[in-house]
Amino acid sequence: MVLLVRIRSRPESRLKARPEYYRGNKSLTLDMSRNIFLTAEWLDLAMLNYSVDPQLLFNHVPPGTSLDSFEGKTYVSLVGFRFCRTKLFDLVPVPFHTNFEEVNLRFYVRRREAAEERRGVVFIAEIVPKRAVAQLARLAYAENYVRFPMGHTNIENGATKAVEYRWRLKSGWCKLRAQSSSAPAYAQEGSLEQFITEHYWGYTKQRNGSTVEYRVAHVPWKVWASSSAGFDGDARSLYGPELGEIIQRRPDSAFIADGLPIAVFRGRRIAPTG
Repeated sequence: MVLLVRIRSRPESRLKARPEYYRGNKSLTLDMSRNIFLTAEWLDLAMLNYSVDPQLLFNHVPPGTSLDSFEGKTYVSLVGFRFCRTKLFDLVPVPFHTNFEEVNLRFYVRRREAAEERRGVVFIAEIVPKRAVAQLARLAYAENYVRFPMGHTNIENGATKAVEYRWRLKSGWCKLRAQSSSAPAYAQEGSLEQFITEHYWGYTKQRNGSTVEYRVAHVPWKVWASSSAGFDGDARSLYGPELGEIIQRRPDSAFIADGLPIAVFRGRRIAPTG
């Protein structure tokens, strides 16, 4: 897919019109609004979290970053959610590609930039149902996107909420599911839920050995504690035997996040440290 657009950007107008990205993020300046690559709403995030041996992730850690941990434990998360109202540069909706599902497997890193410690996410694999979305993400950030047929179910009845994300491999359908029966609330300070949801940077290892860093802006999300969650299907064919075996066990924690508008900023290459 080739997309040719002519954009006349007015960052001042965007900053005033879309305060959701900036509320509580005082470090996001007007100059940064000029560097927005993509905006969207991430909704109904089902987040299944697994404690793992950090040695399983060492080969995936981008140069210049180090593994992050919570209370001495290293986590990977299998996350399903809905991309909605997606726009390039906060201006251009791509026809037939504004609303779609995504499922990704991620882990958590940190990097020091001067006096700031940046907490970020690294994606091991990302699944979408749109071929053009996968190609664009691979070109822009060299992210490991793949395309499979997908679907989702979202049921909400009072305080009860259930979400399910599905994707079809050659071996059959895989399913990520989470259910809650309690009211949502903001993650408690210092909790695992806060650790998982409040990483505001993305890092991608490039083929030449460098690392691309990009910022993801959103305000804190409300979360539902999950009463039942899990994965069904063939995890090994996509994630490998070791991570696949971990994902097929019961998650160590799980919750649903409501999600809100987000902004993904253009990436930049960083120099490895050490």
